[in-house]
Amino acid sequence: MTLAQRLGFGPDERLLIINADDYGMSRAANTGITSLLAARAISSATVMPPCPWAPDAIATAVAGGYDVGVHLTLTSEWAGYRWGPVSTGRPVPSLTDAAGYFPADCASVELTADPDEIRVELTAQIERALALGLDPSHADNHMGSLYGLATGRDFLDVTLAVCARFGLPFRLPRRVDGLGLPDEAQGLLDHHAELADQYGVVILDRLWTLPFTQGEGETYESFRADFTAMLERLRPGVTEVYLHPFTDDDELRSIMPHHRKRGWELRLMTDPQIQRTLAGTGVTRIGWSDLRDLQRSR
Repeated sequence: MTLAQRLGFGPDERLLIINADDYGMSRAANTGITSLLAARAISSATVMPPCPWAPDAIATAVAGGYDVGVHLTLTSEWAGYRWGPVSTGRPVPSLTDAAGYFPADCASVELTADPDEIRVELTAQIERALALGLDPSHADNHMGSLYGLATGRDFLDVTLAVCARFGLPFRLPRRVDGLGLPDEAQGLLDHHAELADQYGVVILDRLWTLPFTQGEGETYESFRADFTAMLERLRPGVTEVYLHPFTDDDELRSIMPHHRKRGWELRLMTDPQIQRTLAGTGVTRIGWSDLRDLQRSR
């Protein structure tokens, strides 16, 4: 059976999850994402437990009954605004730089991380979310540091084992299309999908997004057109589209250079044109909690 059929839908139905990453990263992230969760304009979000605004995000999610998972975090990419491991029971020196923070890039994680320390830290991040009252709907990964995209050294076996322990589906697509990867990468996805199936971890059919940074000459209108075209190309099965919809305020501008694109993503999800597209394409919106309930029912 296809994933859609296991969820109770027909094999040709197009099911869509719209997820907001980086919940809890900052106040600007929280105000933007919370507004969309409250309006039911997005399906879900994922919170970053190491970040200072994570407790606020989780308290808001619990009070609102929102579909929120854990954004497993092993990188800290902003020069003046950083975070590090949450593990307190055991040191994880292979996951930090000289200042004690996570490294800024995925290649550093892939080259230096000890898999057992990865397991310790991922477990600690999920347990922190649980201790703050969240029943996570799923797990995914900040910047893709667990996937081996920079050097080929991945940590997906460790990650899937942790997800299986906590009964969480994981952001891993079965199909390469939409990821911007060469067709040759399909074999690697097949291997990891088989591993997920062995662990009983539910994964996606497809994972799509658009560039995070503002391209030369790009406007909000051209970005909206690209997003609309992506929605119109959705195929049968379960597809996740992920965004970073933040409030474009002074805090965000002091953290990152592409704050304007984050603001566009927030505006996009309440844009009447996008809402009309979603209504007119016959796509069915679901949440990660639907996949979690399927996984736990097994």
